[in-house]
Amino acid sequence: MIDTHCHLDDKRFDADRPDVMQRAQDAGVQHIVIPAVSPKNFVSVKQAAKAYPGGAYALGIHPLAVPDACLSDLDYLQEAIEAALTDPRFVAIGEIGLDYYLSHLKNDDMAKKQEIFYHEQLKLAHRYNLPVLVHVRRAQDRVLKYLRQVPDVQGVAHAFNGSEQQAQAFIKRGFYLGGGGAMTFTGSKRIRRLVAKLSLAHWVLETDAPDISPAWLHSQTLDKQPLRNEPAQVAGIAEVMADLKSLPVEQIQAQTIHNAFALLPRLHALTRH
Repeated sequence: MIDTHCHLDDKRFDADRPDVMQRAQDAGVQHIVIPAVSPKNFVSVKQAAKAYPGGAYALGIHPLAVPDACLSDLDYLQEAIEAALTDPRFVAIGEIGLDYYLSHLKNDDMAKKQEIFYHEQLKLAHRYNLPVLVHVRRAQDRVLKYLRQVPDVQGVAHAFNGSEQQAQAFIKRGFYLGGGGAMTFTGSKRIRRLVAKLSLAHWVLETDAPDISPAWLHSQTLDKQPLRNEPAQVAGIAEVMADLKSLPVEQIQAQTIHNAFALLPRLHALTRH
């Protein structure tokens, strides 16, 4: 299996990262893609990727980091991308996108700043022919608007939870849908219907660890919080997808690996090495 979105460098893994990585390997996780969130963790995502046998990383500025970002950070990102092009573990631009869920990101000034950073990073992806890992929380239509302005950029709609119409719009642009912990909740009816209905050819697996813990970790709490998510949980997520689609879990694993390699050719090349 491939976890196409995991923040393995997050400080919540500092105390036991080697154990987390071992559990991922034991669960059959061949690759983990670790996206950056700001220039502050460009180094740590590279380090985390190199520590995992099949680790890979992406570089980008997350919408939640935009309030503290300045335009010069985009120049720094471009320099970092150019320096990373010779690194086989560098596979994508991400995590980028838009977030209209959190109140402090929805005011006019911050929404505009988010869109500037997102649009500029899409242009970098186009310039360097790299896929994108896109954050789309409460922002699917606006994310799609900018994708239409920057041609030939493909990627993943991370933690997708939009409508079927929005899903088809992403698919039409060559995007895959990121399926993770949300689909494991019986109350998440819309995403579960989409998983069941849309072809497996359009999905990749992800955890977003340490966040978006699957349902079974919510039933085990620590200080009234769900247990921390980790990349080994992608195995259980694959099983839920298999159940929703009435398919063997081996088929889920094989097709989502194929999809991830099709989306991330540099990751496929890393495997061949």
